[in-house]
Amino acid sequence: MAFDGTWKVDRNENYEKFMEAMGIGMMKRKLGAHDNLKITIQQDGNKFLIKEASNFRNIEIEFTLGVNFEYSLADGTELSGAWALEGNKLVGTFTRKDNGKVLKAYREIVGDELVQTYVYEGVESKRFFKRG
Repeated sequence: MAFDGTWKVDRNENYEKFMEAMGIGMMKRKLGAHDNLKITIQQDGNKFLIKEASNFRNIEIEFTLGVNFEYSLADGTELSGAWALEGNKLVGTFTRKDNGKVLKAYREIVGDELVQTYVYEGVESKRFFKRG
């Protein structure tokens, strides 16, 4: 339940390098670094409803912990995977449909921030969100 609420991106760490590793072109990387992402999270037991609103798209994602689902990144990259709860951390393991490579994602509350960490091909990036 700690994840519940609306979170607005505050700052990024190594995000452009991460997007580059993902194969995202320079123009989309520049735009992506300033997407003004806002995430609304509602948790009901093992079920989550995530609303993402940015300069590029507004989507809703529903998932149940441990159950695989399909997801597309803002650049169109298609993934399949699942989220799990490990302690106080949401851990996502997703496989790209185009090349079979794995993207790991982590969401955790650190102090008064939601910290979202991505790891792909050895490149780690963090996005920090404040309650909004």
